[in-house]
Amino acid sequence: MLIIRDVFRGLHRFEELRSELGIARPVLSDRLSKLVDGGILARVPYEEHPPRYEYQLTEMGFELSPALVALMRWGDRWLAGGETGVVLCHGTCGTELEQGFWCPTCVKTFGPRAIKSRLQPTRPGRRAKGAPAPLS
Repeated sequence: MLIIRDVFRGLHRFEELRSELGIARPVLSDRLSKLVDGGILARVPYEEHPPRYEYQLTEMGFELSPALVALMRWGDRWLAGGETGVVLCHGTCGTELEQGFWCPTCVKTFGPRAIKSRLQPTRPGRRAKGAPAPLS
């Protein structure tokens, strides 16, 4: 998560990430490889001679943003006593952001206590993942 956070913050090169995170090269290399293999980061060349690469978020990686923001805010509130070292702002106007949920039908925002869940109906003849096979 810290690697992804730092790529969101604009660190894209191996040495930038290693320096910021303070972890051993083999550990960082392994974790970056897993993030690339998992489709969260892409390894993009930025220099040909010698070949050098930087790490960019993929669309899948960008979609982790709400989860990272939620974890950051949770940590600030519950683990850092409400203190924060980072303020997230709208890049265009500089206004501090709020995170919430939005209902397009009601045209309202709401908090997590208003969320309910329901199972998606499955198509006929299709078993839910992990469900036992029918007896014959």
